[in-house]
Amino acid sequence: MKLFVLLTLLGTAAFALRAQEAEVDVKGLLDTAQQWAQENLDEDMLAALPEVDRAQGEKFLREFQTQLQGEYVMDLAALNGAAKAVLPVLEAHEETKPYGAWLRSRLDYFEVAEEFRKTQPLPKIEPGELPKPRPNPLPDAERKSWQKKLSQRDWPKGAKELVPTLKPIFVGEGVPPELVWVAEVESGFNRDARSPVGAAGLFQLMPATAKRFGLRTSWLRDQRYQPEPSARASAQYLNQLHKQFGDWRLALAAYNAGEGTVQKLLDRHKARTFDGIATHLPAETQMFVPKVEATVSRREGVELAKLKVGGA
Repeated sequence: MKLFVLLTLLGTAAFALRAQEAEVDVKGLLDTAQQWAQENLDEDMLAALPEVDRAQGEKFLREFQTQLQGEYVMDLAALNGAAKAVLPVLEAHEETKPYGAWLRSRLDYFEVAEEFRKTQPLPKIEPGELPKPRPNPLPDAERKSWQKKLSQRDWPKGAKELVPTLKPIFVGEGVPPELVWVAEVESGFNRDARSPVGAAGLFQLMPATAKRFGLRTSWLRDQRYQPEPSARASAQYLNQLHKQFGDWRLALAAYNAGEGTVQKLLDRHKARTFDGIATHLPAETQMFVPKVEATVSRREGVELAKLKVGGA
């Protein structure tokens, strides 16, 4: 079993698994992990990663399977230690550095989730009932946490070179230039970043999304790794999402989780705002939107709600 396959499984597919019993079939979980990886993970990533001992994989799964509870933000805290342990391994090998860049840009999620976990007590256990997971933090609490987290953070490497070049592209596509900072949240302005499921580049575009906005994604020429084309496609996508939802928070949520997911939640909960569905979104999306908001505030001194379309 590949180490990063396990990490990715626990960050995505395993979120849908619930530990219903004290004794867990670890071998069965490993088999499920292998099948999920073969069906979902990027083949280039699988080919690049070294093998690890099966016992190590079992230990990894045993440590985390009881803590990953689907859509709950606090469960991301369980990935904190493992993410920091595997990151140097990924960054030490040329073939896996793109995946290391992706993981590094997401360490904040695990750390903030850990902070929430420490400050929020477990719900009261009623006699005869299974323990309930900690509820997701409310949007205002998320925003305050991210503002504090990023309040002293310097510009990431590469931003000073790329931001002046990419802002006019966003303006040309009718999108506030401040949203170029989505690249900091998605990739840390590392144009080589690649996710385990195949999203790539500064703005972490999936192949289907990139093609939808005119980018080439072949192995000979993948334009997602080129700053200007990827910025243009990202801006076009954000423009489309803003026209659909009429709100930058919802547009960013859709950028991360998909417009179908956001629309279904709005319909289901009869909501019109991000805050109305925030705690029901995927855990990463719950973190992504306020992190972008805090990043824009830190870099540009402007609130997301006050951004002007086209930078006007």
